[in-house]
Amino acid sequence: MIEQLSPTDLAAKLDSEDSFRLVDTRPADSYEGWHIHGATNVPFGPGNDLSSEELSAIDDAEDESIVTICGKGLTSTAFAFELEQRGYDDVSVVKGGMEDWSKVYEVVPIETGSDDLEIVQLQRRAKGCLGYVVGSTASRRAVAVDPTRQTDRFKVAAEEAGLTIERVLDTHVHADHVSGGRQLADELEVPYHLGERAAERDVAYEFEPLADGETIAMGDVEIETLAAPGHTSDMVNYLVDGEALLSGDTLFVDSVGRTELQFGADETDTGTNEDDDPTGEGDAARGAELLYETLHGTILELPDETQVCPGHVSVTADNRYEVGSPGEPIAERLGTLRETLELLGLDEEAFGERLTAELPEKPPNYERVIEINTGRASVDETEATELELGPNNCAA
Repeated sequence: MIEQLSPTDLAAKLDSEDSFRLVDTRPADSYEGWHIHGATNVPFGPGNDLSSEELSAIDDAEDESIVTICGKGLTSTAFAFELEQRGYDDVSVVKGGMEDWSKVYEVVPIETGSDDLEIVQLQRRAKGCLGYVVGSTASRRAVAVDPTRQTDRFKVAAEEAGLTIERVLDTHVHADHVSGGRQLADELEVPYHLGERAAERDVAYEFEPLADGETIAMGDVEIETLAAPGHTSDMVNYLVDGEALLSGDTLFVDSVGRTELQFGADETDTGTNEDDDPTGEGDAARGAELLYETLHGTILELPDETQVCPGHVSVTADNRYEVGSPGEPIAERLGTLRETLELLGLDEEAFGERLTAELPEKPPNYERVIEINTGRASVDETEATELELGPNNCAA
């Protein structure tokens, strides 16, 4: 009998030492663009029969269990039944396929130096998006930072930590995923915040702006806003109790934020200038100037002990973290990054050249995502899921 596995069950199997064969039945181009590490691609569609060549791709799995996955769990189910009819007796299907896989989360505590400070990192495993619940264990008051649209995950994480979310903060207008910030704030009936320069980006919904240096108190835990233009003009970082920096897409544990998605000749330009500069190099150069100033004038002025907690971790096309592992904290001391991250040691000219020399591929449909995240366009669940398929592309 064919069994169904939840995406969470699949994550547990991948992280364990279980021996099994994962077979991805999507078309080859979909598989090449984004798949789970170790999966074998056997494209299979409605009405297809398994060829001898396709069977040979999994014949050496006869002594292993087989797990099948596709986009939504449809063709992989038909494929699993085909295998069962051919004598394979330990076959499972991942319910919801890669769409539901994209919604798997790991909830990871970040170690702090204070008994009163609680930081929980929520890792969206397939995309590498990192959000946070930050609060005071004494007052039980908390904020959510950079929540994704699976807002229930943040509510549950706060509840399990014994915290109540009283404010929702985004570090910037995101371009690679649909933000859940405004939605979570509405659901909880609490204030929603962006940096004050988000007003220059034609944000259509209401938010409470946070100025550079402005502080929010959650009991005895203080969260200071630091203006951090570079990745975008409206980017801010949040310094938590002088101990942890929620750095958004400014500084990652293995790179810095890309800089060409927004900026034109004028740093307040809310769009791109692709007609005049189809390569994006002009945008990247202006953003790189601002990012260098942010890093060296603000971030690197903080103590070496500051824990850098980024907004993303880079994920490969085969769904592996570039650094660290799912379920482990994605964070690093600023002093360590100062020593190990070559980009931070470059002078301004070399830094700009490095960031503009080879621009990464732009996130698919990023302009549409920005329209949604500024409230200038609405989105339903189907479109949001399609827009978000695949890993993030925020790092330079």
